[in-house]
Amino acid sequence: MQRLYDFLRGHPGWVDGFWAVVLVGLSCASVVHSGATAGPHMSRGVGVAVSVALGVVVALRRRCPEPMLLLALAAGIAQLVLDTEPVVADFALLVIIFTVSANGARWASRLGLACGLVAALLAQIRWPAQHTSFAGQVAITVFQTVPFALAWVLGDSLRTRRAYFAELEERAARLEKEREAQSKVAVAAERARIARELHDVVAHNVSVMVVQADGAAYVLDAAPDQARKALETISSTGRQALAEMRRLLGVLRTGEHQEGGEYVPQPDVEQIDDLVQQCRTSGLPVDFKVEGTPRPLPSGVELTAYRIVQEALTNTRKHGGPDAGASVRLVYFDDGLGLLVEDDGQGAPHELYEEGGADGRGHGLIGMRERVGMVGGTLDAGPRPGGGFRISALLPLKPAH
Repeated sequence: MQRLYDFLRGHPGWVDGFWAVVLVGLSCASVVHSGATAGPHMSRGVGVAVSVALGVVVALRRRCPEPMLLLALAAGIAQLVLDTEPVVADFALLVIIFTVSANGARWASRLGLACGLVAALLAQIRWPAQHTSFAGQVAITVFQTVPFALAWVLGDSLRTRRAYFAELEERAARLEKEREAQSKVAVAAERARIARELHDVVAHNVSVMVVQADGAAYVLDAAPDQARKALETISSTGRQALAEMRRLLGVLRTGEHQEGGEYVPQPDVEQIDDLVQQCRTSGLPVDFKVEGTPRPLPSGVELTAYRIVQEALTNTRKHGGPDAGASVRLVYFDDGLGLLVEDDGQGAPHELYEEGGADGRGHGLIGMRERVGMVGGTLDAGPRPGGGFRISALLPLKPAH
């Protein structure tokens, strides 16, 4: 039974053809045997032709509803003009009105409604009921009009329901595409954040370790004590890098910061002094000053400030030359935090701060700009007029909207 049902749903044209044959057969039998075309000047052939035309309407209503409505209208007009009384096949008028209201063009739907509302009235005028009062004829007209109106209402309701479900499907597809796009954006943002954190953690500490290792190798024979001190600095710097890496990986795995465990807290403004001391120990002279009244800042601003100073000092160590010195200024404003990091060294190559670098270089400045942009601040990086390099940033206390 289910197979038959699926077959009928998959071949609606066959179903319409079957009912068209049944309808034409019943109508023709009625015309031939009961004298449905008993008009004095009309033959039974007119009734048969009308029945066949209305059967075609039923058979092809799904493929071309608008032409079939016009064919049904022509058949109805022919019945009125040629005085061919209603036949069984006139049921096709109900079917085509339902079809055009559900699937046809808007003009066809309106035309079908108008024809349905006047069909019963015209039939009653053309073939009035015998021995019936005027009130009775009005009641018969209203009773015969109701099926046509109901057919149109059902078809229009089906059209509205289909449009509603189509809109829901379109909205669901659009939301799915938006979710996919948001997921891609989130993944890209997370990858950029991980890249920034890894760069800041690894680049700074590894550069300190490289400088100390070179110094230890240089004075290993002449000054063993200095070499030992350099090795201790390498060891402590490596441990610090490992601790920050554990923190970063722990946050990535759990999605939250753990306190009191093996993960160190996120760097903040207060730790900039320790960062400066570490750079001084590695051989980079740094002048550090704080202006204004220090106060607690949003965690995002504190981390951004620390990473900017860290990257700036790392760049000075990389590109400033052996005799370079640096200065760091933190200025607390009423509505933000200002940073100024300058050095008197050789300065970074032009392409590093203009184009983002080549062959994997220049990611530090890119990360700076991304960090500053995330908190709604501004950053300016470039060579100083008198030589060296300058990085200035203003970090507002309110996040960007």
